[in-house]
Amino acid sequence: MVGRVVATVAALAFVAGCSEGGAAPTPSPTSSGTTGAASVGQVKLTVASTVVSGVQVPWGLAFLPDKSALVAERDSGKVKRVVDGKATEVGTVEGVDASSEGGLLGLAVDPKAAYVYAYFSTSSDNRIARLSYQDGRLSGQTTILEGIPQAAIHNGGRLRFGPDGFLYVGTGDGGDRPNSQNDDSLGGKVLRITTEGKAAPGNPGNRLWITKGHRNVQGLAFDGSQLYAAEFGQNTWDELNAITPGSNYGWPAAEGIEGLDGMVDPIAQWKTSEASPSGVAFAKGHIFMASLRGERLWAIPVAGGKRVGEPQAFFEGEYGRLRTVEVAPDGSLWVTTSNTDGRGESREGDDRILRVTIG
Repeated sequence: MVGRVVATVAALAFVAGCSEGGAAPTPSPTSSGTTGAASVGQVKLTVASTVVSGVQVPWGLAFLPDKSALVAERDSGKVKRVVDGKATEVGTVEGVDASSEGGLLGLAVDPKAAYVYAYFSTSSDNRIARLSYQDGRLSGQTTILEGIPQAAIHNGGRLRFGPDGFLYVGTGDGGDRPNSQNDDSLGGKVLRITTEGKAAPGNPGNRLWITKGHRNVQGLAFDGSQLYAAEFGQNTWDELNAITPGSNYGWPAAEGIEGLDGMVDPIAQWKTSEASPSGVAFAKGHIFMASLRGERLWAIPVAGGKRVGEPQAFFEGEYGRLRTVEVAPDGSLWVTTSNTDGRGESREGDDRILRVTIG
């Protein structure tokens, strides 16, 4: 079913919960559903095919120069290459210690060199490693950054190369709220680092991070130079934020739109039962946001760091939990399910990567 939320100006919202499961559902007083295409002037999404099935807890997804893709299996620590409808193992990230929300998480392919970057949980922290990718194999794992707070929950994990060539990283508070406001902690931040794991030139205060006050950032996407981040809330609101370096996004003082002095409000918020957001991607004037507990794909019209229309919801309940969304080389979206992660209801063929066309 294609769902469509029509929100009032004061309640543009929809949310996620304290973790990927969330609290008891909170009904939205302004939601409605449709079974047909989106209305005139809105995007239309169609699941064109299943790219591959039988992947275990897929998390990170990144495209290679040859237009094939690498996908990370959270619990096994394996990285697989997806091509011609098959997923073949190309290596394992060493040191992965999986938990309810930790393990092998984000992947990013270096646009300038034959390297792949992986964000993963160990028994003591979250860290980022660089691996060589040559002749269809990963090798030479080297840690470039360690010491990101780790726990069974709130590990963040998304990696994204920016148009400036630096690596952007979404982290979580590691289950310890003060980390998000602690300037000396890497928890609850958006990092901007070099490929050697150093602070990128121009970062505020020459720190590794550019924003703080986040609870659990699991989605990063660029529209030109504008970065957007999806973030788990606690019990009330999940968020989509437009990232401005040097800003404070409020957690734990603020959850959702609070209007607190010195803190930046999200440009959109969602109720727990309708989101629990993870990966995001930008295409055709929209942020596309995969939702776990909400079991749907949101399309949010944005421009210049602002929301410019009402979000639409697609595929509500059709494929279960949705974890990651990336723009493929052909302009379609690849969307991963996350039904084998211990919190979903596994279906025959799960987990899978779906190819979604944008109309």
